[in-house]
Amino acid sequence: MRAVITVLGKDRVGIIAGVSNILADSNVNILDITQTIMQDVFTMITLVDISGCNIPFDVLSERLDKKGVELGLKIQIQHEDIFNSMHRI
Repeated sequence: MRAVITVLGKDRVGIIAGVSNILADSNVNILDITQTIMQDVFTMITLVDISGCNIPFDVLSERLDKKGVELGLKIQIQHEDIFNSMHRI
């Protein structure tokens, strides 16, 4: 099962480390990652495999959300099918 993580906010040191540490601790594998900085705005989209995740999805989501608050970012995780449905025209 795959999920999409989006990160948006003001650029600062430690964003990728903060997110990837939570994923590693939860046994979530990063399949693809892209990030860019538009002037001073950090954006990142990460495709992850959550089939081996060792915590419930809602707990993972809460941990990412908490890290987002800590770093001053908006971090959201969605199951891949929900993400695709929401962005289909």
